[in-house]
Amino acid sequence: MKIKLIELLVVVFMVVSLNKSIHAQNPIIQTVFTADPAPLVHNDTLFLFTGHDEDNATQKGFIMNDYLCFSTTDMVNWTHHGPVFHVDSLGWAAKHNANAAQVAYRDGKFYYYISPWSALKDGGDCIAVGVSDKPYGPYKDAIGKPMIEPSQTKYGRHAWEDIDPTILIDDDGQAYMYWGNNSLYAVKLNKDMVSYSGDIVTFEIKDKAAFGPDYEEAPWIFKRNGIYYLMYAAHVPEAVYYAMATSPLGPWKYGGVIMKAFAQGSMGNHPGVAKYKDQWYFFYMNEDLPNGHDKRRAVNVIPFDFNADGSITELAHSKAGVKPVANLDPFKRTEAETIAWSEGLKTAKDNQTGVYVTKINKGDYLKVRSVDFGKGAKTLEANVASATTGGIIEIRLDNPEGELLGSLTVEKTGGWQNWKTITGKVKKTTGVHDLCFVFKGGDGELFNFDWWRFLN
Repeated sequence: MKIKLIELLVVVFMVVSLNKSIHAQNPIIQTVFTADPAPLVHNDTLFLFTGHDEDNATQKGFIMNDYLCFSTTDMVNWTHHGPVFHVDSLGWAAKHNANAAQVAYRDGKFYYYISPWSALKDGGDCIAVGVSDKPYGPYKDAIGKPMIEPSQTKYGRHAWEDIDPTILIDDDGQAYMYWGNNSLYAVKLNKDMVSYSGDIVTFEIKDKAAFGPDYEEAPWIFKRNGIYYLMYAAHVPEAVYYAMATSPLGPWKYGGVIMKAFAQGSMGNHPGVAKYKDQWYFFYMNEDLPNGHDKRRAVNVIPFDFNADGSITELAHSKAGVKPVANLDPFKRTEAETIAWSEGLKTAKDNQTGVYVTKINKGDYLKVRSVDFGKGAKTLEANVASATTGGIIEIRLDNPEGELLGSLTVEKTGGWQNWKTITGKVKKTTGVHDLCFVFKGGDGELFNFDWWRFLN
């Protein structure tokens, strides 16, 4: 009887675990630790720029060397574009200090506002800016020095107050930058986006009518219906609050709590907001990935809306995340690093191939959501590389244990970068489904996976 009870509990545990993985959408990136989400809508795509917590970071301190870029057109499948801005490319900045940042677009260029530690004479965190012609970089130092240095700000009276820049380009074309830890500053940016005019504005963060019970860091500015919203993190563990104003420089009026401390399961938090395809989204952080902790974080997203008076109701973390706003076309080449959910996988990038999926072992899988097969798909082709004996790619509908459509055998290609396109027949599939690629084989790493495409 005891053995049967144990067997039953094992089955229940496996079913519950599988059910969680089937329905999970948050955290939205699983192949790498991400932090400090900064969404940007450009044309018909939502780009998400994040910080990058390194895998070897311990709870003793952050290790953050670069910034990452992801993109989506459906809010559930995210394409990883890899590292796009390295702190050490600045030359004058210290490593391991890629604090929160935001990207703004203007006149054909993308500007990346970051807050590294300056290794110059006036050491401390500062505001720097990178520039690129493309959202996914690479970004280069725009002015060869900090735009804001520690000697220019005195409210916080500590060396790390000049962090977490956030950008607003107002309806009249005037751009503003806000930033600060245990302080809040703002300045008017010039049209070149890499210099500013006028004095630095210092806000009184102890004004409870303006900022409520506390203001700590991580400001995020945006505008809706003539109202300016400033979200920010406070306390430790961090909650997210917000304030409202009818002018970009205030006066501010405290609005309330957006997400309570630890409500999302994380010591720290950093808000990001974007409106995409008529829906508002709130981005935030937690520690939900395997081996995650407060120095190895993960970005999440949920939908939200506004009350009739413009206020925002308190938001709650959701493991389910958001619903798709478009379908994925499987008959176009899809990068393997376009993922809604994955287990056990990593991504890598090189100059020849770009980003690809790697560290594939037996039992790992990746899922893409809301795939529209239309009137039917009959064949799958995939681009792979293997320096070992290879393995098998199972193609399954809806979940990792779902209907088997077919399988592709990956043989040794002669190296991890010796790419080969393989093709296999699949059971004719129609309509809209989630799609899982489940990886099988022997022990050790099996192969790398670059892209896939169905044929009809």
